[in-house]
Amino acid sequence: MSTRHWVIVASFVLMVVLPIFATVGYLWWVAKDQYGSVTGFTVRQEESAGAQEILGGLAQLAGGNSSGDGEILYQFILSQRMVRLVEDSVGLRAHYSQYWEEDPVFALWPDATIEDLESFWTRIVKVSLDSSSGLIDVRVQAFDPNTAHAITTSIVNHSQSMINALNETARDDAMRYAREDLETSVTRLKEAREALTAFRTRTRIVDPTSDIQGRMGVMNNLQQQLAQTLIEFDLLKDTASATDPRLSQTTRRINAIKDRITLEREAFATESIETGVGQEDYPDLIAEYEGLIVDREFAEETYRATLAAVEVARAKAQRQSRYLATFVPPTLAESSEYPKRFTLAALVAACLFLAWSIVTLVYYSIRDRG
Repeated sequence: MSTRHWVIVASFVLMVVLPIFATVGYLWWVAKDQYGSVTGFTVRQEESAGAQEILGGLAQLAGGNSSGDGEILYQFILSQRMVRLVEDSVGLRAHYSQYWEEDPVFALWPDATIEDLESFWTRIVKVSLDSSSGLIDVRVQAFDPNTAHAITTSIVNHSQSMINALNETARDDAMRYAREDLETSVTRLKEAREALTAFRTRTRIVDPTSDIQGRMGVMNNLQQQLAQTLIEFDLLKDTASATDPRLSQTTRRINAIKDRITLEREAFATESIETGVGQEDYPDLIAEYEGLIVDREFAEETYRATLAAVEVARAKAQRQSRYLATFVPPTLAESSEYPKRFTLAALVAACLFLAWSIVTLVYYSIRDRG
């Protein structure tokens, strides 16, 4: 073997063999055993299909959407807020820093800040979220099984508290919005009715529709009289002479009825009536009255809809619309699973061998070009 071959062998020993032995020695003789605790839960939302069918979908006005509850809970578990809550209830610093001098790789340094503890939290707590189903799995590592179980239990409890807070916020928002909509609809209904009352007071007309019907009755009566008079005129024309006074009298009656019909028709478009504020056009009053009736009917429909929405919001506020369903209670380990010694040793060996191979190939590439 030449000198360069011995250099390669020495580099392999220094870069691969010795680090692997150091890693194996640390994992098997220095690293402390860690225990795992697993829990699984999801956020469920109570359905109210019956109420939606009865009220025609108005229940949607008072409810929330739980499609993003899983993502919210996922971020909450990994947040600094959760770290502080678990620290207060379990004591993360005291537990994970107790082996700092013996196992500095897997332990927490004693003077860790809350930011350091938040970073360390992602090492000891693994959270997975299935976006399609909303299922959340949480795995916790600790130096003893009871602490791991206490941490997972604390995570479940604080997650339930957070869901309860979301429920309270959703219920308060739903009731507040429903009451605001109801107050708006009541105000609109009062204004519509007051405007209609003011119109009747000003015009001294309770219902122009009834007045129109009376006028139409007069028109129909005149039309019937005109038809009867025309028939009488035709009968007289066939039997009486041209100088018969009955013909001239019937003709005058026909002309009088036609003139009255013309005047009545013109009155619908041009007549003015005496109101509390003077003369006003009758057609404009009719148009104004119809607009007020439409406003009142719309206000009444809106009031009924918002009143139903308030009842739905009140009914939903009396029950818990969201709740945390724990399908895997926090487990209590009987044997240590962490650290994954064989897995970590294999990964370190593979990385070291890959790094040594790259360095060797780069060295030979430079040497051949030189």
